Amino acid sequence: MTTRIPARFAACAAENRPALVTFIMAGDPDLDTAQAILEALPAAGADVIELGMPFSDPMADGPGVQAAGQRALKSGQTLKKTLGMVEAFRKTDNATPIVLMGYYNPIYIFGVERFLEAAKTAGVDGLIVVDLPPEEDDELCIPTLEAGLNFVRLTTPTTDDKRLPAVLANTSGFVYYVSMTGITGATIKNHAAVGTAVKRIKGHTDLPVAVGFGIKTADDAARIGADSDGVVVGTAICNALADSLVDGKPTAHSVAAVTDLVADLASGCRRARA
Repeated sequence: MTTRIPARFAACAAENRPALVTFIMAGDPDLDTAQAILEALPAAGADVIELGMPFSDPMADGPGVQAAGQRALKSGQTLKKTLGMVEAFRKTDNATPIVLMGYYNPIYIFGVERFLEAAKTAGVDGLIVVDLPPEEDDELCIPTLEAGLNFVRLTTPTTDDKRLPAVLANTSGFVYYVSMTGITGATIKNHAAVGTAVKRIKGHTDLPVAVGFGIKTADDAARIGADSDGVVVGTAICNALADSLVDGKPTAHSVAAVTDLVADLASGCRRARA
């Protein structure tokens, strides 16, 4: 399959730096603001964009991402509107990879075949669906690959060498290494252990390995990016947006609150291997 993801990671590797993978929640705090943020991310320094599909009962999201999802749902965000955001984005940007991230329930309700067709048409490159293990690959993963999209799998510190081959079997695009056990938004306590884990995973796959959970600053991005092919930032971005809101509503500073942080994180990625 050919998506935008491999080419983007290859381009970043050619520049001797990790890719910056940024997460925002679709529809947070409203559709227009979320669209403006989405369209501003590439110029700010985002190499790959994870676009969250808001869901009422997330299992791995910390408070910051949960709050973003709740704001989006309150504003009326739907899966159809999320796909519409990608379609609108593709009118001006046909190069930046977009990965939809979330949970299976909204996709199941939408209908797998209908969803994959709509996602492909809109310009989505891949999916991260955190609550479907490899044993359920026939449910969504295999159909996703057959539709020509990447299916990005998560690995964690508890994914041992015996389990890893099953996790990686149908993974494509890149591998998302969750740097710690628990939920999003915590703090990385052992950076050296993350680097060791990335090396171990890369011993099992040729795919790029991006690290997420706990990366909040440019210094974090530089330290983690020294050993990984990508750094993923979500909670810090959601929190920066939240801090710009007044009574849950966007302000004139809301878009810049995100893009300023992303630009700083991108600077960390650029000096990761200096």
